[in-house]
Amino acid sequence: MFHAAPTPRRELPPAREAAGADRTARAAQPSGVPERAPAPSPKAGRDAFFDNAKYLAIVLVAMGHVWEPLTDGSRTAEALYMTVYGFHMPAFIIISGYFSRSFDMRKDRLQRLVTGVAVPYILFETAYAFFKRWADDDPGHPISLLDPWFLTWFLVALFIWRLTTPLWKIVRWPLPLALAIAVLASISPDIGDDLDLQRVLQFLPFFVLGLNLRPEHFKMVQRRAVRIASLPIFACALLMAYWAAPRMSSAWFYHRDSGQELGTTWWIGSVMTMALFGCSIVLVACFFAWVPTRPMWFTVLGAGTLYGYLLHGFLAKGSRFWGWFEDYAWLQTPAGEIAVTLIAGAIVTALCTPPVRKMFRFAMEPTMAWAFRKDAADTARERVSL
Repeated sequence: MFHAAPTPRRELPPAREAAGADRTARAAQPSGVPERAPAPSPKAGRDAFFDNAKYLAIVLVAMGHVWEPLTDGSRTAEALYMTVYGFHMPAFIIISGYFSRSFDMRKDRLQRLVTGVAVPYILFETAYAFFKRWADDDPGHPISLLDPWFLTWFLVALFIWRLTTPLWKIVRWPLPLALAIAVLASISPDIGDDLDLQRVLQFLPFFVLGLNLRPEHFKMVQRRAVRIASLPIFACALLMAYWAAPRMSSAWFYHRDSGQELGTTWWIGSVMTMALFGCSIVLVACFFAWVPTRPMWFTVLGAGTLYGYLLHGFLAKGSRFWGWFEDYAWLQTPAGEIAVTLIAGAIVTALCTPPVRKMFRFAMEPTMAWAFRKDAADTARERVSL
C-alpha cells in the first residue's frame, strides 16, 4: 500500500508562534481565574464618556441655579450664567436624543417610558406643588399636571420627544424640519403654557440632532485640535456674554417664550432662535471636547443625574423662598459667589450617588409590573423559566 507523505509542518514567524502559545496558555487556565485584574469601570456596557458628560452637565445646571440670584448685582455672574445656559441643557438634550435612537413602540420600551419619565413627572410635579405651598407660604398654589413647574418641564418634553422618535426616523430632512418648527414656535405667542410647549418645540432641534448623531461624530469633537480650539471659543463666548449682560435678557436661553413675549418683533425672535441654536451647538461641541473618555471617580454618578436634577430643585427654590441670598450679604461678594458655586456642585454630586438612588428609586425608576397587562409572549417566557 502506498502511504501519503506527511505534510511538512509550516514554520510560524516568532511573533505569531508566541501569540499562539499565549492563547494556549490562557485556554489552559482555570475558567475562574482571570488572567489579570480588569480595569475598573462604572458599569458593564456603559460608555464612560456619556456618563462623564451627564455628570458634568448636571453640576453646571446646579451652579447655574445658584448664580441666578447673583446676576442682578454681578455682571460677571450674569456672563457666566448666560454662557453656561447656552449649552448645558442642549448637551443634556442631545445625549437624550442619542440614546433614544432605538426607541419604537415596542411594549417594554413604552413601559419604560411610562415608569421612567411619566411617573416621575407626576410624582415630582405634585411634590413641588406641595413644597411651594409650604416653603413659599402659598397655600393656594395649584397642583396642575398641565403646567410644569420649575424643573419638571424636561420630563414632559422628553416624554413627547421620545414618542415622536419614529416620525423623525422616516422624514428626509429631520433637523431642518425641527428647526422650522422651533422658529415657528418662537413667533407664536398663542401657544400658551400648557405642557410648556414653547420649550418642547424650541428645544426640539437638539433632540432631533442627537437622534441623528453617530459614535464617530462624538469622536470628531474629542480630537486634540478641537480641544485646543475650544479654549479661545469659550473665552470669546464669555466676553460676548459679558458685553451682552446689560443689553440682553437671559430669558432668551430658557426658550420658554416667544419673541413677542420678550418684547421684540416676530422676525427678531426667529433670527434669535436660529442664532442661539448655532451658538449652542458650537459650545456643546467645545464642552464635549473636554469631557473625559475614560472612567473617572465621578463616572458612576452619571447614571444618577436625573436624581440630582430633580432633587436639587427643592434646595434651589427653597434658597429663594427663604431669602438666603438677601439675608446673607456675604454671598454677594466674590468669595461668597465662589463658595455657593462649590456648595452647589457638592450637593448635586451627593444627590447622584448610589445610596440616594437606592432611596428614591421608588419614585424615579419604579417597576410597576402590577400596572401592565401581560401578553402571550410574557406568559410563555414565564412558563419556560419555571
